[in-house]
Amino acid sequence: MPNIDMTIKGLRDAYQTGQCTPEQVLRDIRARSCAMTEHNIWIHLLNEAELQPYLTALESKDPAMHPLWGIPFAIKDNIDLAGIPTTAACEAFAYTPDQSATVVQALINAGALPVGKTNMDQFATGLNGTRSPWGACKNAFNRDYISGGSSSGSAVAVALGLASFSLGTDTAGSGRVPAAFNNLVGLKPTRGLLSATGMVPACRSLDCMTIFALHCEDAQAVLSIAEGYDEADPYSRANHFENGPRTFGKRVGPLRMGIIPIEQLQFFGDSAYEQAYLQTLAALEHEEVEFVPIDYIPFDEAARLLYEGPWVAERYLATQPFIEDQPEAMHPVVRDIITGGSEPKATALFAAQYRLSALTQQCHAQLRNLDCLLTPTAGGCFTIDELLEEPIERNSQLGYYTNFMNLLDMSAVAMPTVMAKHGLPFGVTLAAPAWSDRALLSIAMRLESVFKLPLGANLSGTKAGNLAAVGDTKHIDVVVCGAHLEGLPLNWQLLERGATLKAKTHTAPVYRMFALAGRPPYRPGLILDEAKGNAIEVEVWSLPAAQFGSFVQGIPAPLGIGKVRLADGSQVSGFICEPYGINGAEEITHLGGWRPFMQQRS
Repeated sequence: MPNIDMTIKGLRDAYQTGQCTPEQVLRDIRARSCAMTEHNIWIHLLNEAELQPYLTALESKDPAMHPLWGIPFAIKDNIDLAGIPTTAACEAFAYTPDQSATVVQALINAGALPVGKTNMDQFATGLNGTRSPWGACKNAFNRDYISGGSSSGSAVAVALGLASFSLGTDTAGSGRVPAAFNNLVGLKPTRGLLSATGMVPACRSLDCMTIFALHCEDAQAVLSIAEGYDEADPYSRANHFENGPRTFGKRVGPLRMGIIPIEQLQFFGDSAYEQAYLQTLAALEHEEVEFVPIDYIPFDEAARLLYEGPWVAERYLATQPFIEDQPEAMHPVVRDIITGGSEPKATALFAAQYRLSALTQQCHAQLRNLDCLLTPTAGGCFTIDELLEEPIERNSQLGYYTNFMNLLDMSAVAMPTVMAKHGLPFGVTLAAPAWSDRALLSIAMRLESVFKLPLGANLSGTKAGNLAAVGDTKHIDVVVCGAHLEGLPLNWQLLERGATLKAKTHTAPVYRMFALAGRPPYRPGLILDEAKGNAIEVEVWSLPAAQFGSFVQGIPAPLGIGKVRLADGSQVSGFICEPYGINGAEEITHLGGWRPFMQQRS
């Protein structure tokens, strides 16, 4: 079979033009998987009989109505696929579910084809991909190196073109570290955005399913189908409108990114990764990106709570009573880690929760006026032999930039940027507080056009085409021209809603200004007049989107919010006046703004 573009669009185009069929694609995947057994990707690769019901179901599905029609995907083996054993990489633990996980079923309903269950660090405990009885899952670029874990097989399957996308899970970084080591996009959604029903947990209160894809547009396409509130999952959360699929696109305009000061960075002896990180920052300096140093100490302290604090007790609960009845069936490193979870007391948990709340406030305060935090996804990549020499310490080093994320209730996108000198891909993670998934994907989408890496392990195919330009969805710019100007009587209505002054500027020279009749606080009226207008002094305030409605609700007639044309040609939401409002008003256009008028009155 010819070299097929394995992206979602690439495969759909190939089907439409008759270049191949889903049956041929699955047959080719099975053949190539058999030729790549040394990578230890699969725990269960579906055979032809197991695949046939999914292929048969496609015959009654209209490709135009099923956006994942014929698209092959891989499933981490702690996520249920009906009729196929779920092992969590422990054969003695295996069970065969009657139903697929909620997310898996949603993808199948959209036409996606499950290829198989992938290898993983046992019980999702690890970031390296070596803790499995099915063997260490090897890096897609160099089999001497780790693939990252615990979602190791899910990442390598996509990187090697054995699936168009895959599902993983993430407690400490398992949906991001494997993406970095295998040149993929790894989306770690907001906790609860994807249902966890049908997933064997590691830490139930912190886990989330993740998506590995060849580029951001594919990650977004899968997310839009997989997401949804699930009453059967007590940790499920309904999405917010500003984080919906319609807000995804290519981010435009200036960006403010938090970065870690040089003295707080760690690369654990991997000079190639250190150089790749600096190369990444240098490339972004030419892309309207402002870097803002943050203090990483509270993030790191929160990260250490995950394994050094009482949350390891959740891992014990997730495997109980199995760990009590058959401890010898566990991987020895995994067993040692999880066994420690039987020891923490309730007092230790509450103490840790108190500390985590304080750290969360410190961390989120630093992110408040940033578009995202940018960090290396991992500080270094080890050979399999190096990892096995120091399995605990080096696994901990892999989580230096990832372990804090779910504890601090953040969303993240890991994306590749450059190839490091040792021939392995390097990538960064963009992170922000919960419900920033589409905003982060949109920023990553923009960065993809800067870092023009091949897809996966040098797969054929192209990255996304022209998508709609999007701006900041968390804030709405508002043009004010009168009593809401900085320091004037109604400015508090903006300040108390968390608005910040973005710019002092002028309108285009097409407006007339009137001092409206009425009692204090006095207000101006702005009227569009192409023939007699002038440039009027205004301010642009950035208002949290959640507060925009209450702000508009308080605006009295004849004023309202419409589009105001600024001196640079842009149109921004701002105060305008209905024409009837100027009856009996004093025209002050010649003064060029409200401040000169107020000074004249005093």
